[in-house]
Amino acid sequence: AGAEQVGYLTAAGLAPSLLFSIAAGGWVDTFGHRRPVMLVADLVRAVFLGTIPLAYLLSVLTFAQLYAVAFAVGCASVLFSVAQSTVFAAIVEPPAYVDANSLIHGSRALSFVGGQSLGGILVQVATAPGAIVVDAVSYLGSALFLARIHPEEPLTAGGGRGHLMEGARFIRHSRSVRALLGATATINVFSFATSALLVLYATRTLGLAPGELGLVFGIGAVGAVIGAALTSSVSRALGVGGAFTLSCVLFPAPAILLPVAAGTSKPVILALLFAAEFGSGVGVVMLDITIGAILTATVPDVLRARVSGAYSTINYGLRPVGAIAGGTLGATLGLRSTLWISTTAALLGVLWLLRSPRPRMRTLPTQEMVAATLPGGAVPGGAQPETSGTKSAPTIS
Repeated sequence: AGAEQVGYLTAAGLAPSLLFSIAAGGWVDTFGHRRPVMLVADLVRAVFLGTIPLAYLLSVLTFAQLYAVAFAVGCASVLFSVAQSTVFAAIVEPPAYVDANSLIHGSRALSFVGGQSLGGILVQVATAPGAIVVDAVSYLGSALFLARIHPEEPLTAGGGRGHLMEGARFIRHSRSVRALLGATATINVFSFATSALLVLYATRTLGLAPGELGLVFGIGAVGAVIGAALTSSVSRALGVGGAFTLSCVLFPAPAILLPVAAGTSKPVILALLFAAEFGSGVGVVMLDITIGAILTATVPDVLRARVSGAYSTINYGLRPVGAIAGGTLGATLGLRSTLWISTTAALLGVLWLLRSPRPRMRTLPTQEMVAATLPGGAVPGGAQPETSGTKSAPTIS
């Protein structure tokens, strides 16, 4: 595969975020039962990924199938993503949002410490299809854990004309959320232009073996673990908004070392890539934790999936644009020149925050404060209770 094909394949997995996030958010808020939706999404992803090694064994694997599987897995991921923030809010109280997100992203990052390195080794030893078998099984593990929890979910939204766009309207009228979206979308579009080329650049330009590349990714995961451990302390010192602003620089800035590495010796290449991945790992998990906490606290319960869908349409929807642009520019200008452009441009995301109140935000708002900002304090969308029970006690504190 060339740079353009890799870019298109990356875009195929990301395109559902652009095409279906708003509709998925509206449907999930209306349908409710978010945990079962997440469980089914896991099973769908496992099945579709499982078709790749099967087709490989039968010698019928084609690029068309890879595109189709990437798109199907992306669709399931959209449903999972818009549902998960509501499930999270159903089991965690607002004061614990940052700490709970730190635990979730820290455990995820810890799994990447061994997982990324193991992935590189599996590709060398068991071939790429064998590694994808492990990936498919991992979704079954996720489904198993989801099947063991039964949170009391909040309100479901009523249908009606225009209800799908209520999430977009909330974002449009919220100066703070607009700033968050502008920052993360800018970082995303250029970061995915970089990531679409990273494997090709590392293996073809820098001459790294898959096992070495796996170790580089593993170092990034170590940085993510450390970032997860530090985020709560940084948030207390700088405020949640200050920690988020810092992460908008700390995540993209180290990637500038990637194009710097070309033309140096193998030890220097590895050192620069280790530093780039480690620093970005610290930054990205700090960004994920803080923005997750801010959005969970800022968005009303009944609008959560629809706001998530509208937010993802732009934030995640620009990812395939970045991937395609990265692949196209990589084929036209060369891999290194494109990386110079994408890694430096990602730093522009922080500019969205300069006139926003978010950098100065010390603590998270409560749902009562959020409700007070809605017209007449009414619950939007014709919400109806999904269950007669009250919200369960938090399981994370």
